Amino acid sequence: MYKNGVKRILDFLMALFALCMLSPIFLAITLMLLIANRGTPFFVQKRPGKDEKIFSILKFKTMNDKKDTQGNLLSDHERMTPIGKFIRNSSLDEIPQLLNVIRGEMSIVGPRPLLIAYLPLYNQEQAKRHLVRPGITGWAQVNGRNAISWEEKFKYDVWYVENLSFATDLKILMKTVSKVFKSEGISASEEVTMPFFTGSKE
Repeated sequence: MYKNGVKRILDFLMALFALCMLSPIFLAITLMLLIANRGTPFFVQKRPGKDEKIFSILKFKTMNDKKDTQGNLLSDHERMTPIGKFIRNSSLDEIPQLLNVIRGEMSIVGPRPLLIAYLPLYNQEQAKRHLVRPGITGWAQVNGRNAISWEEKFKYDVWYVENLSFATDLKILMKTVSKVFKSEGISASEEVTMPFFTGSKE
């Protein structure tokens, strides 16, 4: 009952309440990024959701679009703005995804939505992560986030799908709050984001 109905209702109510409460921060960050990124405060990208249905994820844009002399984007580290680094490290870049939750494309808790390019690279077990709506936070995020390997991350995602319950979601939310305040598990190395997933080793 929780998985097939109650969870969606709670997601909608929680996201709406959170967006209202965070609206001053939302507007302040939008204005700062308008200046820092020269008019582009939001990052919008197509991602696969539940049942691999494609939707547009919303995030605050923490990196600029600077390119080298050949026209290629510079590394993540070089494109990260000072305000963007703070916003990412404090997880404030995820706030716009509350709109995705309200629209029914995401959940508060669930496997993180990854790139469309990864879809054909998952094995049968890993593909189970798309049996539920993707989340703003998830079991993998509170167990290491970018500080764990792709294989470990997917195992956590599948565990969540198979053990989804109100108690599990509540536990993840409580751990998320703790992780955000402690800024734990933000990055696996000096690189800003995870390396590109090239397929399972198993």
